[in-house]
Amino acid sequence: MFSKILVANRGEIAVRIIRACKEMGVSTVAVYSQADRDALHVALADQSCCVGGPEAAESYLCANQIVSAALLTGAQAIHPGYGFLSENARFARLCRKNGLVFIGPEPESMERLGDKAVLKELVRDTGLAVIPGTKALSGLPEAQKEAKKMGYPVMLKACAGGGGRGIRLVRREDELEEAWNQAAGEAAGAFGDGSLYLEKYIFPARHVELQILADEQGNVVCLGERDCSLQRRNQKLIEETPSPAVGEEQRRELIRLATGAVKKLGYVGAGTLEFLLDREGRFWFMEMNVRLQVEHCVTEMLTGIDLVKWQIRIAAGIPLAFSQEEVPMAGAAIECRINARSCGTLRMLHVPGGPSVRFDTCLVEGTAVSPYYDSLLGKLIVFAGTREEALRKLRASLCELVIDGIPTNLEEQLRIVEDERFTSGNYDLTFMGNG
Repeated sequence: MFSKILVANRGEIAVRIIRACKEMGVSTVAVYSQADRDALHVALADQSCCVGGPEAAESYLCANQIVSAALLTGAQAIHPGYGFLSENARFARLCRKNGLVFIGPEPESMERLGDKAVLKELVRDTGLAVIPGTKALSGLPEAQKEAKKMGYPVMLKACAGGGGRGIRLVRREDELEEAWNQAAGEAAGAFGDGSLYLEKYIFPARHVELQILADEQGNVVCLGERDCSLQRRNQKLIEETPSPAVGEEQRRELIRLATGAVKKLGYVGAGTLEFLLDREGRFWFMEMNVRLQVEHCVTEMLTGIDLVKWQIRIAAGIPLAFSQEEVPMAGAAIECRINARSCGTLRMLHVPGGPSVRFDTCLVEGTAVSPYYDSLLGKLIVFAGTREEALRKLRASLCELVIDGIPTNLEEQLRIVEDERFTSGNYDLTFMGNG
């Protein structure tokens, strides 16, 4: 096991990883930008290093500075969290070159599975149904040709995408050129790779994803599914597990196929397989995220399995200590993402309490929300024996949560969880006006 880990991230996920390390008896190193000098993750870590200016490109995306900080402080491994460098194969390779363990998949695996168009070709042979689509497109003329052949509407997606970036719905031929320019520019800015591919638009549908853990010894377990259909412009707002749209027999078969696919792919680490569930009850594979998901906490609340700790153990070569049959999946867990609507300074924070109520955040009184980073302030997660009980607990917790000084989406989240479409479980990706 590692004795010291550098956390190459910020915000609530950096706090989350540092806390997991403390519980494991592992020392931590925080990196921070000039804008995050007084951030909570810096205060909680055993050591800290400033790695650059306030912009992410000057700090949290600077692989060389982060590796240098790890070497300078004697860290043995780097946990990238999510976003930033978490799916960057070049960074993972740089870690390995310098004798550091990247807590995530091997760079070769990231390169093989990170290109979503290539991944779909690999998955076709595993028994999972794949959304019809193309490989990486050479340019707009090829996109126009393939879209016409496929039939509109189509989805234009970034090959190296994630977090909802580089995605455009194209309903008609005359929309494709503008969508291409927007998606390619967004993808190049977010991932350093502007390549795009097309896939058939499945509508209406639900977004369902499976959480996977796989160790070096070839053991693969699935920790159930999450329903992530509450989205605005491809950004998730609410996640729940289990999905109210998935039956027990469906779940067993999907888990069987998904774990078999991960074994065939030779993947090691925490990963998420994402699907669209159509109105006929068919699952269509979309992509695989080779990192920790923002919404991992909702799975932890349902199963009681700490995903961050198991990421670290797997990276240290420790095999999984439980089988698929031993994963507990009774009850229901729901998560709301609490986002800032604009910049501000936190004057007062009151966090709801009670059994099985969790608020993952980086907020402390006096925290200033800057314009440089993601708007996520925290994640409110509840667990109960039934979905109905979890909904009541979530509504009560949203009403009790106070974040004074920073405009947030709290009221919107409360309206959503009180909406009959959500409480009935009868919702899909069109809930927030998508599609």
